[in-house]
Parts: sequence; C-alpha cells; structure tokens
Amino acid sequence: MIKIILWDLDGTLLNFKASESNAIKAAFRHFNLGDCSDDAVKMYSEINLKHWKMLERGEITKEQVKVMRFEEFFAKQGISTVSPVEFWQFYENALPETVEFIGNSYRVVKALSADYRQYLVTNGTLSVQKKKLETSRLNEIMDGAFISDEIGFEKPDSRFFDAVFAAIPPCSKDEIMIVGDSLTSDMKGGSNAGIVTCWYNPHGDAADGSIRIDCEINSLDEIYTVLNKYGGQP
Repeated sequence: MIKIILWDLDGTLLNFKASESNAIKAAFRHFNLGDCSDDAVKMYSEINLKHWKMLERGEITKEQVKVMRFEEFFAKQGISTVSPVEFWQFYENALPETVEFIGNSYRVVKALSADYRQYLVTNGTLSVQKKKLETSRLNEIMDGAFISDEIGFEKPDSRFFDAVFAAIPPCSKDEIMIVGDSLTSDMKGGSNAGIVTCWYNPHGDAADGSIRIDCEINSLDEIYTVLNKYGGQP
C-alpha cells in the first residue's frame, strides 16, 4: 500500500516549457536581441535538455550546465554581444515568473494531501525552485521538498534518494512511489532506489526497456487508479 508519493516538479506538476519559453523571450528583450522566434526557443530547449542529460550521467557539473547551454545556443544563433553568464543570470531570475500547472495537477495533489504524505523531488536550481513553490503555493500542500542543490546530488543518483529516505517518515520502500515525466531521472532513480515507479507520459513516448516502470499514466487524473491498484487510501 502506497503511503508516500514523491512528485517531480517540472514537466510533471508544472509546465516547464511555458516558463522556459517566457524566460528566454524576456531575456532577448532585456538584452536588445530582437524577437526570439519559436524556432529559437525550440533550439534552446533541445540544447538545454541535452546538457541536463549530461548532468544526470555525471559528465558535467551543475555549474557547467548553467553557462555551457547558453554558450552553445549563442554559437548557433550567432550571438556575440551578450555574456552567456549575464544572460543565464537574467534567465534564471525570469524562470519562476511563469508558473503554469499541468492539467489538474494542483487539484490532484490537493485532494491527495488528505490521505498521503507528499514530497517534491527536483533537480532544479535552488533559488528558482523555491520561488516556484512559493508562487504556485505547492509549498502549502506538500509535506516537504528535496532540491538537488541542497542535497548535493542529482536524480537519479542513489545518494539523492538516500537523503530523501533519511528525512521522510520511516516506511517500507514498497510504500513509496515516485511520479515523474523523466525516464532517465525519475524512473531510473526510483527504480535504482527500489521504490514504486509511475511514469507520467502525456505524449505516449516509447519506454526504455532497461528502466523498470511499474505504472504508466497519460493524465495525472489517472493517479487515483494507480493508487487503488496498490491498496487505495493508507
């Protein structure tokens, strides 16, 4: 029976694509770079994702991610008048200005709070994620939040999950479920940690056969069915 739910934040509860797009366009305006096209946003998004995947694999550090993604983006866009460091700093401050829930995510976690302990587990930057939690008021619903910058390790590193387990109420690992959209971060991390994994897969992407996925949902409303499968209310 599931008693504790670990929620990923960006891409699961909050629409990261919206905040990313608005932040990058705001940075273009701030630095007088003209209009940032949707194609440019798409290019940056792909570069950004690539660098976060490199971080998950331990190939680069978080500090490198922050600047290297913009160095590559600037090179491809032919931008040479702005410092990637200054651009990153403005972008990071602009990210939490847009907080948009995915579907009924707020209503879902609010409803579940009566019967389950819920925690956020995120790899995002500390200042950005804390502001998102305050603006979204998710910090008023969740029983806690675990941010990689504070822990010192990123999902899927087992040490990230060890820190989570040490801080939450003691229970069996089969009573803990992680819900997230990332196979390589959330599902791989949860699988390696020995807890129940629930993949939020709204676009019907293909699974990676090497990663254990116990449940798959296309809408967050389906979480109730998953919880019933594991015995319903604790």
